[in-house]
Amino acid sequence: MIRARSVVRRATLLLWLLLALAFAAQARAAQEPSSAKPAKYVFLFIGDGLAQAQRTAAEYYLAAAQGMERPGLVKLVMNGFPVHGATTTHSLNSVITDSGAAGTALASGVKSYNGAIGVDGERKPVKTLAEMARDKGMKVGVVSSVSLDHATPACFYAHRPSRNDYYEIGLAAPASGFNYFAGGGFKDPEGKKSKAEGPKVNIFEEFKAKGYTVANTLDGLKALAKGQDKVVALNPVLDADKALPYAMDADPAREFSLAQFTAKGIELLDNPNGFFLMVEGGKVDWACHANDAVASIQDTLALDQAVAAAVEFAARHPEETLIVVTGDHECGGMALGFAGTKYGNYYQYLKHQKLSFQAFDERLRQFRKDHPGDKATLEAAAPLIREGFGLVVPSAADIEAMKASPVPDENNTSPADSYGMYLKPFEVALVQDAFRRSMAGETVKSKDPAEYLRYGDYEPLTVTLTRILDSKAGLAWTTYSHTGMPVMTSARGAGERLFEGYYDNTELARRLMKVIDPAVQLATN
Repeated sequence: MIRARSVVRRATLLLWLLLALAFAAQARAAQEPSSAKPAKYVFLFIGDGLAQAQRTAAEYYLAAAQGMERPGLVKLVMNGFPVHGATTTHSLNSVITDSGAAGTALASGVKSYNGAIGVDGERKPVKTLAEMARDKGMKVGVVSSVSLDHATPACFYAHRPSRNDYYEIGLAAPASGFNYFAGGGFKDPEGKKSKAEGPKVNIFEEFKAKGYTVANTLDGLKALAKGQDKVVALNPVLDADKALPYAMDADPAREFSLAQFTAKGIELLDNPNGFFLMVEGGKVDWACHANDAVASIQDTLALDQAVAAAVEFAARHPEETLIVVTGDHECGGMALGFAGTKYGNYYQYLKHQKLSFQAFDERLRQFRKDHPGDKATLEAAAPLIREGFGLVVPSAADIEAMKASPVPDENNTSPADSYGMYLKPFEVALVQDAFRRSMAGETVKSKDPAEYLRYGDYEPLTVTLTRILDSKAGLAWTTYSHTGMPVMTSARGAGERLFEGYYDNTELARRLMKVIDPAVQLATN
């Protein structure tokens, strides 16, 4: 009997030991995905400022625009991926990251300070997964809808202590040996803003000296073909910040879309050794900074069309391709709900906006020139406001009719209120004050915190109109800056299961590195 009990105890201990070893192995596998199957073709799509609210708002917008009777019937390509996770975004020194620290984390798997570009907290360069792919023999591409020396794209090829070192960042692009740079331009190609001493070479001349073809016309972009190894492809139309126009303002007859730059990159990069392609939808963030929901939605849709180009490629190489979509941080504190609409939402209203905040600013500047001083009235600006946002400045008769109009059911998601696009009296008061400030030439950068809360650093009338339209639709904003919210990460293809769960942006990069090269030895963060 005693011997039998001893055998049972030993068997029980052995079972617990085996279970403990199994759990430990499972934990190690979760933390260090060394068994990942390498992917020959790796896509990383980064929506700057793109979190779950922005992705979901785009779906609801599409459903409303297509006349769907209820929400949830339309899915973005990225939201249809089989694997999803949540990714934290804090930087080394702040709960709320900037794009430099976030880009460094996503590119290198290392936490750094806000403003860093490809360096750690001690300002030492850290190797990026794009450089790792290059050194493995894969071709590498970097695409962005903003300037190529902006924080997120820069973090994949440059190593600078400050994101404002635009000239030095730009020079790092031709030095990287990457095969494809595309989208926006460079902010300081001649080094006029650089603090470095001595003569300075033009960045585009440096590209040419390194054997790159530079294409910046529509015909030149279309003529780029497989076999051209090093290419800089710039959109023919760039704004003052060397970025593509907002998607809703773009002219397809004169320029390339983010999806076209992605498809062209696939064509040029495809080779027997595979490739790594990073594509950034950078102006989602810029639109959210300005609290312009429709501009952010349209640029989210433009990014999704770029993702669709990768999915089309993956259909021809299903076992060899990995596509990951994430955001570097949330921006604007976008909320899918507003106190004034309670449980109601009216995304149909958003389809009336035809101009981004930036394009409306241009129209407003011209209006200001044509209506100086006391000649500028809100009534005179009413056609411009209606053209840009669909909002109607009401007459006295309209206001009386609005009072008699039935209040829509708060649970009704259709715009039953026939006066829904009309400015209500309290909204007219807000617009009147903003109009007065804009006509006085005030692009408000006030030290008065109350003024900042109303207008941020934006054109007072424009930001007031975007916020009113968004609130009518049932959307709200909390900030003109970034937030600390986690972002959504989606994946499909080789190694996709590595990207489910709740993890940090540095871990996302490290998992991508393991998919690119399972044998890589990663330094501790």
